[in-house]
Amino acid sequence: MSGYHRGEIAAQERAGLARQAAHAQPVIRDTVPAVAADFLAEQPFLVVGGTDEGGRVWATQLLGEPGFLKVPAPHTLLVDALPQPGDPLAGLLTGTGAGVAGPARIGMIAIAPAARRRMRMNGRAVRDGGRLRVDLDQVISNCPKYIQQRHHRELPPRERATERRTVTDSTALTPAQQQALRVADTFFVATASDRGDADASHRGGDPGFVEVLSPRLLRWPDYRGNAMFLTLGNLELNPAAGLLLPGWDTGTALHLSGWARTVWSGEAVDRTPGAERLVEFEIDAVREISAASPLRWSEPALSRFNPPAAG
Repeated sequence: MSGYHRGEIAAQERAGLARQAAHAQPVIRDTVPAVAADFLAEQPFLVVGGTDEGGRVWATQLLGEPGFLKVPAPHTLLVDALPQPGDPLAGLLTGTGAGVAGPARIGMIAIAPAARRRMRMNGRAVRDGGRLRVDLDQVISNCPKYIQQRHHRELPPRERATERRTVTDSTALTPAQQQALRVADTFFVATASDRGDADASHRGGDPGFVEVLSPRLLRWPDYRGNAMFLTLGNLELNPAAGLLLPGWDTGTALHLSGWARTVWSGEAVDRTPGAERLVEFEIDAVREISAASPLRWSEPALSRFNPPAAG
């Protein structure tokens, strides 16, 4: 699956970047290089995207001590973690959801904010005891653009014991959730092709780059990237999408699922600094999980590549 699918090709052509995309294509491989395996072994969390048994696309996170991501063979990733109760992809990734049969098609991104490095992987996951085994179809090293530098620490057991995990569902954003998005500098987005092949990606910018147009409608700029259009290519074929907004300083996870569309041109694009196009996201489901992560992150050093947010 190292080639582009028809949605990606359509997006590349519409953006006038087909030639650049062709030059970038060789970096899409189906094996993990040794240096990348070392990178994965250092990470404490992994973002995962997939489609639940109801057809909704979600982005979530799996966490563990560094070393919980292993590459026993170039085509295989072992993840020594499973979703916690209440996770929107728990049924898909544990094989317990209604209609779940066979390998789960997932997209993944490992990101090291402190080093401003990231790596995307897509494949088919099966539960193997208390872990996941993923047969990899695509492995992609991404550039460091738009990654905000952060350093993390892990809550000690005594502090973790005082936290209470809660799961709250709704169909629209609360005022507090809207404010969290307005000041966000990072989120993760999951998409899937019309065949169900999933992808997870990172979006970053200065605080304010995510616009909250209403309790059920978001918009963000699509900045200059690698010309592959893996996310927007999926949206050409399947509008379902999911977002994960990590609570970097609280450990809370805000999961959104809905539908996205690309705004390729127009006044809104023209007045948004750095935007080559926009993405609008209509929210269908909201799930907020407190105490979702034991990691706490420092205040960010914003990327020098970030365009100014629209005022």
